[in-house]
Amino acid sequence: MSKSKVNRLSIGIQSFFEDDLRMMNRAHNSAEAQKCLEEATKYFDNISLDLIYGVPGMSNEKWKKNIEKALSFGVPHISSYALTVEPKTAMGKMIQTGKMEAPKDDVAQEHFMILVETLESKGFIHYELSNFGKENYFSKNNSAYWLGKKYMGIGPSAHSYNGISRSWNVSNNIIYLKSIQEEKLPNELETLSEADRYNEYIMTGLRTIWGVSLDRIQAEFGQIYLNYVHKQAQKFIDDKLLLVENGILKPTKKGKFLTDGIASDLFWVNLE
Repeated sequence: MSKSKVNRLSIGIQSFFEDDLRMMNRAHNSAEAQKCLEEATKYFDNISLDLIYGVPGMSNEKWKKNIEKALSFGVPHISSYALTVEPKTAMGKMIQTGKMEAPKDDVAQEHFMILVETLESKGFIHYELSNFGKENYFSKNNSAYWLGKKYMGIGPSAHSYNGISRSWNVSNNIIYLKSIQEEKLPNELETLSEADRYNEYIMTGLRTIWGVSLDRIQAEFGQIYLNYVHKQAQKFIDDKLLLVENGILKPTKKGKFLTDGIASDLFWVNLE
């Protein structure tokens, strides 16, 4: 094991197939990805790797092979995301000109269900929509964000949160250092409204195994917000996409892939 103070590695594999990596314009190839994991697992036991699903042309069988290859390295944490196409990228241009097929939601949903079923059968806990970890191997950093814990960011571009406001440091290294020397805080500040904080709790809570506590909604935001979330959630409960269990609102297995869309319907919008 490594004697370094670094105790966790997160490695962006994305795919173990050469054609996928080329299509996604990744800087590494399949052989490098596998070599990286072979070396990393010699020195670290706390390793997370990233995989991307919903790739155009990726069959279910090919996706299963990606997952199996990832599991063969014995890593205790896997993060996996649906392929998204950003504007003004090479991939976006290829799709726009018809040289590449656009990602399909139904394919991504199938891949997601395969991912959940396979990893859970191997002892992974699906603790956040895109994250799977063995017991005691959840990401502490990201879990703090999802649970609304306070944090402080130090350095250029770093973000901080104190439960009420969020700030972010200037990204320019020279300006950042000069401001610190002048004993000035080189950041911008955003104070979150009550509705902002409610919406963030809904968004992050529904994505995790901890769900949304209805008692917390009432305690922190009041009865009007509790009544509202009950009203907005009912249609999803009726459709078996959400359920309430021991006072916790959470997505069903069927609803997990649709979590972000469901959350947006529970947001507090224009109710002043």
